[in-house]
Amino acid sequence: MTINKKQQGAELELALEGRLDTTTAPQLEAEVKQIGADVTSLVFNFAELEYISSAGLRTLLLAQKLMNKQGTMVVRNVNETIMEVFEITGFSDMLTIEE
Repeated sequence: MTINKKQQGAELELALEGRLDTTTAPQLEAEVKQIGADVTSLVFNFAELEYISSAGLRTLLLAQKLMNKQGTMVVRNVNETIMEVFEITGFSDMLTIEE
């Protein structure tokens, strides 16, 4: 998985490419843990993300908990496969998902 970071002011975008699974989730978790208090808007861009596992979901939950304390988090460009995972697991109710 590749993580492309782009920060503009208080907004940080993390664009993910590939698979977010047991192997790659620790990489994203490390990025999330480095998010400073100056970031008040976190955007995940899933346009190039092909797959998400339970380990990936856990990492998104960690990010959501962090951003609940300091701002907002949105997930954008979710494909049908990942959206189905979000709906089955209830994550579609917990996350802010934009087209």
